[in-house]
Amino acid sequence: MASGVPAFAGLVLATSPILADIQIIDGFAVDRTEVTVGAFREFVEATGYVTAAEKLGGGLVYAAGWEQKAGWIWSAPFGSPAHPDEPAVHVTFDDAAAYCAWAGKRLPTDKEWEKAAFTELRQDPPSPFQSGVTYTYPTGDTPEGANCLNDCGPTPAIDYRYRLDRGIGPALALTTKAGVNGLYDMGANVWEWTEDGGAREKRTRGGSWWYGAFRMKANDRARKPRDMAVVYIGFRSASDADDAAHLTQGRRVSAIGSLPDFAATASERRQNGIKRASNYPDIDSIIPLFVLGN
Repeated sequence: MASGVPAFAGLVLATSPILADIQIIDGFAVDRTEVTVGAFREFVEATGYVTAAEKLGGGLVYAAGWEQKAGWIWSAPFGSPAHPDEPAVHVTFDDAAAYCAWAGKRLPTDKEWEKAAFTELRQDPPSPFQSGVTYTYPTGDTPEGANCLNDCGPTPAIDYRYRLDRGIGPALALTTKAGVNGLYDMGANVWEWTEDGGAREKRTRGGSWWYGAFRMKANDRARKPRDMAVVYIGFRSASDADDAAHLTQGRRVSAIGSLPDFAATASERRQNGIKRASNYPDIDSIIPLFVLGN
């Protein structure tokens, strides 16, 4: 088990943990994408885990104030069944930590998350990124390519406007612009839980599709009650570098300074023999998306 992983009563670790594409950075590793509905489903089916939002009858969305929505849970974040590559949301901090523990991982610390999101540590990154540079946004010098509200240029978003008072909705994994360190959606799409040592509240990072680009910056540090389950809060998992090497079990990973990055598109990934963690539909043939402009 990864060091620092909390214990959850009755939780049995996965015999073959769900392994998203991993980026090894500087003493730790982080998933290249947010944990998806498909990955979270495998955890639930293997363990019988029930999230806090499910127990309460639904998660939250902000309109005139916080509103609870019946049936809005991780598998149906807007009240209808989700595409498996949507980010898993309506998960509390403890729901996210339970998934990570099952997968033999953990949530990233706040310092790890910030380093991974803003400082390019690959020795030979693709243009326009430069090794050793700390960027304003997780997408680089500008927020373009992220799935945020209005400020990020044309980006893929699933059109849930008919169920929302604000915003469009999330983008599927691997459909936005790859950012610093080859990571996806560290800025916008959905907020991500981090471990900052707080007891009752925990930090969320990166902003979401509900906000403009200002929430994507490093100095924007929001805090939420750890038991809060919201339509735009998700997570990604992390691990110590040594644990990541064990978890990969011979799989190819992207290690800064040692291995090349994963191919960016589904077709390139197939050509290189790189498979996704689950049997999700190919990104090349995803459901129609709404392209969000300014």
